[in-house]
Formats: sequence, C-alpha cells, structure tokens
Amino acid sequence: MEQQTIEKITQMVLQTLNQMESKSNGFQVPVGVSARHIHLTQEHVEILFGEGYNLTKKKELMGGQYACNETVTVVGLKLRAIENVRVLGPVRSASQLEISSTDAMKLGIKAPIRESGNVAGSAPIAVVGPKGAVYLKEGCIVAMRHIHMSPADAMAAGVHDGDIVSVKADNERGTVFEHVKIRVHDSFTLEMHIDTDEANASLIKTGDKVTIMK
Repeated sequence: MEQQTIEKITQMVLQTLNQMESKSNGFQVPVGVSARHIHLTQEHVEILFGEGYNLTKKKELMGGQYACNETVTVVGLKLRAIENVRVLGPVRSASQLEISSTDAMKLGIKAPIRESGNVAGSAPIAVVGPKGAVYLKEGCIVAMRHIHMSPADAMAAGVHDGDIVSVKADNERGTVFEHVKIRVHDSFTLEMHIDTDEANASLIKTGDKVTIMK
C-alpha cells in the first residue's frame, strides 16, 4: 500500500475518533437518585400480599415501570431489618432487591455490585409482607451505576448500548464516576441512576446534571 494511501486512511480514522470524542465529551445527563426498592414475581406478590393480589400504581417511571403503593420489610442476617421498601412494577420473572452499600451493612449482608437482572450468586434476603414472607436464596444487589438513554440521545452522545463511560459531576466535590454503563432503548428517558450513598457522597440530588467524559 502506498504511503499516501496509508496517511489518508490514518487521517480519516483520527478524524472519526475525534468526532466521536467531541460528541461524548461535554454531553450532559440529568441524574435520578435511586432509593432502595424491590422487584417481585407474581407468585411472590401473592405470598406477600394475598392470593390473587395485583400491585397498585403510585407513580409512573420510565421504560414502562412504576412505583407501587405497596411496600415490604426486608430482613438480613441476625434479624436486621429495613422497613417500607418500595415495590416497583410490573411483576418480573425473578424477584430482586436493589439497595445501597450502607443498607447492606445495616442488614449484615454482602450484596455484590451488579447490573439489574444479574442476580446469580448474589446475597440472600428475607422479604416480609402483610400476608406472608419469602426467602430469596439470591437476589439482593447493589445496582451498577448506569445511564438510560434513547437511540437519539446515544447518537448525540456518540455512545452505544453496553458502553462503559466516565461521568463527572462539576460541583463542590468534583466527583468523577467510573464504570458507568450505557443502556439504550426506545422507551428510555435520558437519566443517570446512582444510589443514595453515591448521591450523598458527591452532593448530588435528583435533577442535577453530570457530564459524560469518555
């Protein structure tokens, strides 16, 4: 291959990379602070709240999800408990509790940091409702920080579904979040989800904006 051709191809590649970087650098995302919550199967809903029971909607969330009026108590080792844990609907194929690291310490369990839905080998937990209780051999996690976005948002930011990026909060603490996963779907509204521990430590509240760095 001729030297001029190699140089031309190299310039094109560098230009493309620079364009991608310029798209992602400076792209701002609003934050949603995610409090502890639980997803349940229909079987577990009926054990906890009564036979034939259906979850009732309190508030619409993105992606077809909603906060329910129903809450439960979760119990860890040595009967350490957290009350009033919000149930999110609709029902799922597997029950899953998402908590913060501080919650995990309070419950006396070791909850791994995982992407939602990846509960294999995660921490066990007991869930207590007004009509009964369920013991989950696995299903308790600390949710991996992530950004929901639509395909149009992803194109504007120069990122793709499954990418791992760094995000900066440009406030008094100047926190940089590493290992933030991009999740793209038509039903998603642009928002980065972090838990209450991360929000408190970085002085971030729901509605604040952060910037994708790379």
